[in-house]
This record gives sequence, structure tokens and C-alpha cells, in this order.
Amino acid sequence: MSSLETTLSIDSPALRRAHQERARALSELGDRHAVALESLLAILRSERLDDRAARTLAIESAANALVELRVVNDQQKEAALEPVVGAFARLQSDLRPLERFGNLDVQFVEPPATGRALPSEIAHAARAIVRNSVLAIVDDGTARRVRIQWDCDGLNLLIGIRDDGRGDLSVRDDSLRPAAESVVALNGDLAVSSTEGWGSAIDIRLPLDPPVAPEPLSDMTQLSNREREVLRLIVNGSRNREVASALGISDNTVKFHVSNLLKKTGCRSRSELASLAR
Repeated sequence: MSSLETTLSIDSPALRRAHQERARALSELGDRHAVALESLLAILRSERLDDRAARTLAIESAANALVELRVVNDQQKEAALEPVVGAFARLQSDLRPLERFGNLDVQFVEPPATGRALPSEIAHAARAIVRNSVLAIVDDGTARRVRIQWDCDGLNLLIGIRDDGRGDLSVRDDSLRPAAESVVALNGDLAVSSTEGWGSAIDIRLPLDPPVAPEPLSDMTQLSNREREVLRLIVNGSRNREVASALGISDNTVKFHVSNLLKKTGCRSRSELASLAR
């Protein structure tokens, strides 16, 4: 196999999807592991349990967590869609130990049973995002009540998480970064609002459908000859100064043409423009 064929094989869409799926599965395992450990700590720290009872429940919790981890691969092979109510019920099961033994009152507001079924990837990611968010709240140490709500507007899964903690959580907090990065990776939105002394609210929107693939550039718009020359050089990785030198025009003229290309194609950046042109 030539080096070019090797490069194309390594960079194939199918292989990239496989890597993404593996990364998601590993992330799911890590999240479940974190919740299991947090649950064990909650049991062992509970003032409502004596040593014997705490040990018994800790063993039971650890055993259940091990079983759960061992069947994750089977869960990955489930149908491509999950009923929204079923996906939410699995989230409740994941967080139940924190509710029972962590002195944390977790209130669940179920989505409508008639809501649209969730793509498996979105269902897995949504549970992981909520678990990470709840763990960020637990790390604060002041929240005693958390309210989790799911809803679906037909196009998006809408998640609301409220707590009664200090009210100083922000989207820039390191503890919330895993959840925020997962939301961005799914083309969603995450917003945090906090009121000192009253708690924090995390609002999340996850699109249920992938973004529509753009049409080929040649079918989308009519470009002038000069714009096509500029675009060809951008695709080759040339910077504005290099484009100007190659075409014998000024840097400002290049910027003008690039701006027109972005407007005509609806692209937001040079890299998106180059990708679309390819």
C-alpha cells in the first residue's frame, strides 16, 4: 500500500467514526466509574448507617457497578434509538445512590412519554453530561437539593439542572468543563446562571439531528474568476500575504475577496471555507 493510500485509509470517515465511538464509550465508562466511586463515598460517609450496614451497602454498590461496567459493551449494541422516558429512567438509576446515601435530595421531572425518541449517541451523551454536572455540584459541598428536568421540543433535547448551593457556579469552572466540552461536540448550547445564596441553574440544548451537510461549493454560488483564484490558494493553505504575492494584488484586496467568499458561501471561517471547497 502506498503512503497516499495509507493516509487515506487512516483518515477515512468510517475509521474516524470508529475512533469517535470508542472515545465516547471510554468516556461513558469513566463517567460511570466516577459516579460509582462517589456513591461509595456517600455510603461510607453517611451518618445514618452504622459500620456494618455501610460495609454491606458499599459491597452491594461496588458489585452492581462492576456488573454495570461489564455490560456497557452490550448497551452500546442496543437499537439506534432510545425512548426518551427510558433514557431518563436510566439516568435516574445512575444517580439513585447519590440520592439515597449522599444527603442530596435529587428531584426528577420526567419528559413527556410522547416525546421524540433519542438517537443512542445523544441519549448516552445526555446522561454523561447530567452526571458530570451533578458531580460538579456535589464537589461544591453546599448543595442539598438538585432538580433535573428533561424535555423535548421535537428538534432538541432540553435539559435543566437546578441546585440550592452557594450560587457561584459558572460555565468557566473546571469541574463543569467535561460537560461543556461534550455539549459543544454535539453542536449544542450550555448556559449557567447563578444567584449568590440561592443556587445555580444549568440549561442545556442538544440537537437531535446532525447538521445538514453543505452542498458542493460549485452548486451553491457563482464566483468571479478572481474569487476562484483566491479560493484555490486558500484551499492550498496560503495566507493572505502569500495570496496577494501570487496574484499581484494587495493584502486589503485579498481580505475583500475572502470576505465576499465567506458571505456568498455562508461560511464562518477560512478553514470552513477551505473544507467546503474541497
